[in-house]
Amino acid sequence: MLTHQIEETYVHILQEELLLATGCTEPIALAYCGATMRRALGALPERLRIEVSGNIMKNVKSVIVPNTGGRKGIQAAVAAGIVAGDAERGLQVISAVEESAHAAIAAYEAETPMEILCPETPYLLDIRITGWAGADTAVCRIANNHANIVYLAKNDQVLVDKPISDSPEDSLTDKSGLNVADILEFANTVDLDKVRDLLERQIRYNCAIAQEGLQNSWGAGIGSILLGDYPQDIKTEARAWAAAGSDARMSGCEMPVVIVSGSGNQGITASVPVVRYARHLNAPEDKLYRALLVSDLITIQQKSGIGRLSAYCGAVSAGVGAGAGIAYLLDGSYDAVSHTVVNAIAIISGTICDGAKPSCAAKIAASVDAGILGYHMYLNHKEFKSGDGIISVGVDDTIRNVGLLAKEGMQQTDRTILDIMIHKCG
Repeated sequence: MLTHQIEETYVHILQEELLLATGCTEPIALAYCGATMRRALGALPERLRIEVSGNIMKNVKSVIVPNTGGRKGIQAAVAAGIVAGDAERGLQVISAVEESAHAAIAAYEAETPMEILCPETPYLLDIRITGWAGADTAVCRIANNHANIVYLAKNDQVLVDKPISDSPEDSLTDKSGLNVADILEFANTVDLDKVRDLLERQIRYNCAIAQEGLQNSWGAGIGSILLGDYPQDIKTEARAWAAAGSDARMSGCEMPVVIVSGSGNQGITASVPVVRYARHLNAPEDKLYRALLVSDLITIQQKSGIGRLSAYCGAVSAGVGAGAGIAYLLDGSYDAVSHTVVNAIAIISGTICDGAKPSCAAKIAASVDAGILGYHMYLNHKEFKSGDGIISVGVDDTIRNVGLLAKEGMQQTDRTILDIMIHKCG
């Protein structure tokens, strides 16, 4: 039986992870850092030094920053935060920027000297912005997760100074207790009033941006292609709606998203396919909420071992989570969910993250497909077994192997991806 302490821990994890954010979270973290630094400085900086980790650089390079008039890149994100951001809004820092501010953001970006550096750092998510105005200087640093301010100072006055742990889960609730059996028991038994508002918000915002991605021309149009060129069934619909949300989000859509494990793409992927299946099945709302708990928490379990940023594509973890949520809707048993997770991991683990960009939508479609296929393998009494690649005995051990693969095995892959993106592609 699930203890009260475990239940409360799981609720707290969901409260920390299911956050509302406008725009891709890496440029938004830059904007938040810039807005916080500017507030400490008390003036518009006349010049800037922007130091970022390689994973921040690769995830900002190719996405449009919302509410900037279509601008891309590190300078645009920082300029938006400094000129028009509201640091009190956290990851919604530039959500309320008016169109009238776009020209000021563009002018500040064009006219302000910005030194951009990518120093060696042990932290995959690491941002440090220094600004100068007259004789004054301010510094803000974010590390390990997107809103985790670890250092803030103006001149000689230190306002925030927190130790940085070696864990990407720094400052967050310990997730080492997450396991599939307890996740299922939590989903089956938790009083939904404890999480209802979180899940309703996730459904509302993430389905809205998916619908926007289908109705208008965004990104690579993966969602529309799937619905137009493939047989119309629920499996296609689930993939298409998830991809469409990413289509819009990667191309600067200003609609907010409920993120999971620091990522809007993961938030969309973990939720929208489960919602489409529930609607197709005419499942009761409470059943949908419980299925979303399975999807969200199994996604978070995988990501807790991988880290916020990695060479391992986060959409894969969320696609596996979505497969688990769908298996819960259709069957609900531990065997169905655990076999779905293991099968899906065997199918698609190792997909690389080469930055946030329009092709994320296609990776999302493939990841959701793997999750659904993993469940259909279970239905047909087929499974990948221990010793097949990185598969171990037991679903939780297999999930731990994914974390080991991503965190240790793909370090050189990450460096090579960054080298290709920055030095060979311009």
